[in-house]
Amino acid sequence: MTSAADQRPGRIAALDISRTVALIGMATYHFTYDLEMFGHIPPGTAVTGFWAVFARLVAGSFLFLAGVSLWLAHGNGIRWHGFAKRFAMIAGAALLVTVGTRIALPQSFVFFGILHSIAAASLIGLAFLRLPATVTLAAAAGIFAISRLPHNTAFDLPLLWPLGLSTNTPGAIDYVPLFPWLAPFLAGLALARIGTRAGVWSRLTRPAAPGLLTWPGRHSLAIYLIHQPVLIGLVWAATQILR
Repeated sequence: MTSAADQRPGRIAALDISRTVALIGMATYHFTYDLEMFGHIPPGTAVTGFWAVFARLVAGSFLFLAGVSLWLAHGNGIRWHGFAKRFAMIAGAALLVTVGTRIALPQSFVFFGILHSIAAASLIGLAFLRLPATVTLAAAAGIFAISRLPHNTAFDLPLLWPLGLSTNTPGAIDYVPLFPWLAPFLAGLALARIGTRAGVWSRLTRPAAPGLLTWPGRHSLAIYLIHQPVLIGLVWAATQILR
């Protein structure tokens, strides 16, 4: 679910593995959500306590890694063709999620979920590629701080819901607004820039064959799109057998 993190002459396996870990966390959370949806665990389990914190950590990790990847792919100059292709894939997948959930769950469909947030953050992130890392980190801190302030009714218009500053929280099953979720994206971009200056990425970059831990991270968008229908199908089938 990120821009390509290729660096000549090879890939950074650590980033692919990090995405794989994030995918495992995502699937674990969604499996818990599905168990609750089919009545196998108490109502509210997936949205309270440990699981609520866990979900935020997983979402934050995806956005952080997306920021890192934007810098690695375009920090030395924006490759517009590559950016446009990747953006179209993410935005198209986000639209697919919106349409699918609008049909299946019209009262709580996903209008601005994790894919929408990554797509929007990627566009905004282009403006920060040439700025010092300290400025980008300050912007990330400011975005997070603003999101913690009392929200205003001026942002209650549905068109402004993607900002996350309205006084009423939309009832979407996946809602990842720019405030505060742009913050981890910008933090990832800034720290990746610092890593370049420190020579971190040049030391980590090397030719690497796909492996059990790296393969999922290289195909994270496809896995994101198919994992939940597969999990729901498995839980549904198990429910029919057990009942």
